[in-house]
Amino acid sequence: MSRIPTPATIADTPAQSHPLLEAVNKQLGVVPNLFRLVATSPAALEGYLGLNAALGKGTLPAQTRERIALAVAEINGCDYCLSAHSYLAKNLAKLDDAEITANRLGTSADPKAAAAVRFAAEVVRERGHVNEEAVRAVRTAGYNDAQLIEIVLHVALNTWTNYINSVAATDIDFPVVTAGKAA
Repeated sequence: MSRIPTPATIADTPAQSHPLLEAVNKQLGVVPNLFRLVATSPAALEGYLGLNAALGKGTLPAQTRERIALAVAEINGCDYCLSAHSYLAKNLAKLDDAEITANRLGTSADPKAAAAVRFAAEVVRERGHVNEEAVRAVRTAGYNDAQLIEIVLHVALNTWTNYINSVAATDIDFPVVTAGKAA
């Protein structure tokens, strides 16, 4: 049971959140619990959606963004985000089960993506205090400085959602995946 009540419908959220949630509904065909929960603060919802949209315009492929989300959720132990991103990775990014497992473990079968996921995982584990070798490795894999910054920002955004869902104990509305159980 959620520790912070999740509004049951868009109508149950503050009026300022309604147009933002309607846009989520139009895009996804559903409004997941995370969005309705965050909508309790229209400013937080606007910030989350704005940063998410801006990063979507970046140069990292959607598959790499999902890989990073999986690694971050696993490290932070967020079952809600791990469940959501496992679903999105499989159904939207078209990643297979082996790749999703590798991503949760901080790597990838794709060498370039593996460098991004390893770097993202190290950023989480070291709370941003990565060493020169970590930066060099991601650059050597072919990522430029703008992409390096995008990776860090994806880590920050995913950490934020991990923390929101962990604090709130958000009810999972995706097929449940549990952190720490990567095969």
